[in-house]
Amino acid sequence: MNVISKRTIVEFYKKYPNSKTALEVWYADTKKAIYNTPDDIKRVYASASFLADNRVVFNIKGNEYRLIVHIDYLRKFVRVKFIGTHSQYDKINAQEV
Repeated sequence: MNVISKRTIVEFYKKYPNSKTALEVWYADTKKAIYNTPDDIKRVYASASFLADNRVVFNIKGNEYRLIVHIDYLRKFVRVKFIGTHSQYDKINAQEV
């Protein structure tokens, strides 16, 4: 999968250094993956949540952080829409970020 944008991930873990390892693992795994359906993601990330418009919420570092992405299964793109702490996630509308 082509992950857009790594810069967003790097900027986040510069601010929250203890998220770096978990986000780098997610990024590396996702770059190597080929997701054709949500079931493909669920096999790897059982705790992932699926929203409308092909959005997926990943729990990062034991649910300390949340990552929202939009996936274009046909074109094999994963676009980062939001990364934040669990409390920051609780304050947003995951469908609109």
